[in-house]
Amino acid sequence: MELYLQNIMESIQFENLPSEWTNFDFVKFSDKKKLFDYQQDALKNVLKALYKYYKDFNADKRLFFQFYKNNGFSENLDFVINNNKILSIFEEFNNDYGITGNTIAFYNFINRMSFWMATGSGKTIVIVKLIELLINLMKENQIPKKDILFLTYREDLIDQFKSHIEEFNKSIGNLNINLNDLKQYDSIKRESRMNINNGVDIFYYRSDLISDEQKDKIIDFRNYDNNGNWYILLDEAHKGDREDSKRVCQ
Repeated sequence: MELYLQNIMESIQFENLPSEWTNFDFVKFSDKKKLFDYQQDALKNVLKALYKYYKDFNADKRLFFQFYKNNGFSENLDFVINNNKILSIFEEFNNDYGITGNTIAFYNFINRMSFWMATGSGKTIVIVKLIELLINLMKENQIPKKDILFLTYREDLIDQFKSHIEEFNKSIGNLNINLNDLKQYDSIKRESRMNINNGVDIFYYRSDLISDEQKDKIIDFRNYDNNGNWYILLDEAHKGDREDSKRVCQ
């Protein structure tokens, strides 16, 4: 598998970014934990990708896709939908995706990136530091202000995430991350607007419980669409239902 985005970002000198983008502690996680070099490098690549997307290309997916092609990308990764149920869901958002027949051009999905990390390599630490990075960039008005949503497919992984957030909060004095179940979204947003200067509300949920219907634990993604104004962090993205699952399109 060709790692196009990683190769492109590694060709960009981190030191050449503006100071408001590099003034970030990539090392400290808590009083007891520090990030290894490979974890810091992953975050720096994320930072460079965000800078290119939001600053150089003004969040224009077509221009960012052209940037890929200018750097050697030539594959056809257009999304061909052969499942009528999935197609009907995408058609609800046709203004966002521009479906042609049963195909969505790949550039529509270009504002995504992935971490490929082995079990036990500390990806949860990277996720929490990425949340801190996003909050800092929003605070400095370098990227759009959006809510942050963490998704994973098992309760024990959610518990692990909560534990890491708690450890982080105890050690970082100028920021407190408040974790909230996604089903509380409306009430949380009614009670207080997102406060970038101190405590920040972050939402979480089980990725395997997001569907196109609302039940007890299963939630309809439409009720939390938020007009697409999310930074979504999907843990264990390779896990999930069979290929034709409705969650493929979400």
